[in-house]
Amino acid sequence: MSFEFGQAHEFSTANISVFARAMRTTGRPVVLVPLGEGLHAGHIALIRAARRLPRAVVIVAWAGTDVPAELAAENVDAVWAYSAEELWPKGLRTVVRPADHRLEPVDELARVLTQLLTQLNIVGPSDIVVGEKDYEQIRALQSAVTDLHVPVMVHGVPTVRMPDGIAVSLRNANVDEAAREQALALSAALTAGAHAAEQGADAVLDVARSVLATAGVEPEYLEVRGPDLGEAPDSGDARLLVAATIGGVRLIDNVGLPLGIGFRNLGQEH
Repeated sequence: MSFEFGQAHEFSTANISVFARAMRTTGRPVVLVPLGEGLHAGHIALIRAARRLPRAVVIVAWAGTDVPAELAAENVDAVWAYSAEELWPKGLRTVVRPADHRLEPVDELARVLTQLLTQLNIVGPSDIVVGEKDYEQIRALQSAVTDLHVPVMVHGVPTVRMPDGIAVSLRNANVDEAAREQALALSAALTAGAHAAEQGADAVLDVARSVLATAGVEPEYLEVRGPDLGEAPDSGDARLLVAATIGGVRLIDNVGLPLGIGFRNLGQEH
């Protein structure tokens, strides 16, 4: 059967590297979009970001049982249907462990990072597109790509949010309706904290904590960090990150902010 672009043609693990290598010989960027098992608006945003790369061949890594029809509707070129057993036939014996920033559990970060690096080695893409929703994970991936000299460009896509501000994610969808008001407090706290950025990190944290406390949310962590998750700068790009268990579901979220500058002063700064 002949291959047609934009038809979400399915490839096995045994064949995806052959396909990607053939596409690279044509000089086209091969873009990997790792999705796992679920599909939501945030994942669609990743696919659309990948498609915007000039002449891109978009490959979606999919671990679910049935390939969603939406992938063809979004003009995905190829779907790599894989399983953990195919990635590691003898089990996961080697794990790449990222730096521990004392935010997310490092063992879970390591497993996902190892999976992403395995997928990169199998496909050999020129680009990979991932979401900023899991910000520490994307930083771990970028560090590994840089430190291990993996020839791929990492593209981060901003978090997609519902009209009420809550981040679109599989975990957020699992929050019981009775706890939704508390779940909304996470994004509200981030927004309020970010708008205090001009006054510095302490002010950002004070405002965000106040919003969470009003909603009765006790965060597991609430941190202002630099873009690399190191110490926050006195002035410049920073990240406000939060984690909390709400309705029995552990949720995380984050937002970028111009620390010591403020959004209203960005035009003057630049």
